[in-house]
Amino acid sequence: MTDIEHPGTFHGLPVFTLPPPGEGGPDPAALPRADSVAWRLDCTWEGPAFPEIWQYFLDTVDPGGVHALLIGPWWPDDYSSFAPVAELIAKDAGRFPALRALFLADVTGEECEVSWLEMSDVTGLIEAFPRLGELVVRGGGDPVPEEEKLQLRPLRHQALRSLRFESGGLPGHVVRAVGACELPALERLELWFGAAWYGGDATVEDMRPVLSGAGFPRLRHLGLQNSEIQDEIAAAVASAPVVAQLESLSLAMGTLSDTGALALLEGQPLTHLTSLDLHHHYLTDPVMSRIREMCAREGVHVDLDAADYWDPEDDEPRFVAVSE
Repeated sequence: MTDIEHPGTFHGLPVFTLPPPGEGGPDPAALPRADSVAWRLDCTWEGPAFPEIWQYFLDTVDPGGVHALLIGPWWPDDYSSFAPVAELIAKDAGRFPALRALFLADVTGEECEVSWLEMSDVTGLIEAFPRLGELVVRGGGDPVPEEEKLQLRPLRHQALRSLRFESGGLPGHVVRAVGACELPALERLELWFGAAWYGGDATVEDMRPVLSGAGFPRLRHLGLQNSEIQDEIAAAVASAPVVAQLESLSLAMGTLSDTGALALLEGQPLTHLTSLDLHHHYLTDPVMSRIREMCAREGVHVDLDAADYWDPEDDEPRFVAVSE
């Protein structure tokens, strides 16, 4: 599994974790300006519960100036559902007129494995911020209870330009919901599918609306990655209409083998791309050489790092980068 770390920047701003409330807390006058950082809120072990931290944030920082917000671990002791947190933030959405970016579940593996994060339906939270431009959602999949899994209903959002779902097991119904959304401003879409063992049951058919290109006319970057069916995805991408409108493509972090890579090479031209990300793969040296030659000839930046050896004759399993 690839280590997931806390980002140092988000939405072009340095990330600043709000110190916890209580005795010895920070002087509000010494905190950064509300618009100068991306604010990260989290619960420390056996510290205040999230509602107290949220109220402290509202009382200490001018919410009207906040541009970006990251939510770290929201539980002070035992893991719990994200649903109450989503409801709390949505209820106060009107106090954040300048908010343009949300990162839900900025949580590392040391804090909670990605597939153990108890998420919720995030639709209402997205709808609560009609000017939101960037959304990252981490989590989803088994073994959490059904009512605490990631959910999304098809929606229309005029402003969303960047959407990323990071998951060790992204449910197919979420992928279908993304494809059914109306997001006319969307420029970047990234989906981490994960492993079937952790609920990643999305199929290529679930991805067809995205691959058609019809629903997202401004899409310029597409990431269909971290998948156990990466070869099938690559074969579908090789003839997908959406590719013609892209500037960059990622099929990274999954189980891509020569089968999928050759389908890409023999499919529609990729020479209009500025970058092709295939890192964490199972390609042989000859196929990697063909890809490098094609990209070098056409000026396409290619990432083929993190190659893993795999012998199909041994029937050994291949693994995605992020699962548990």
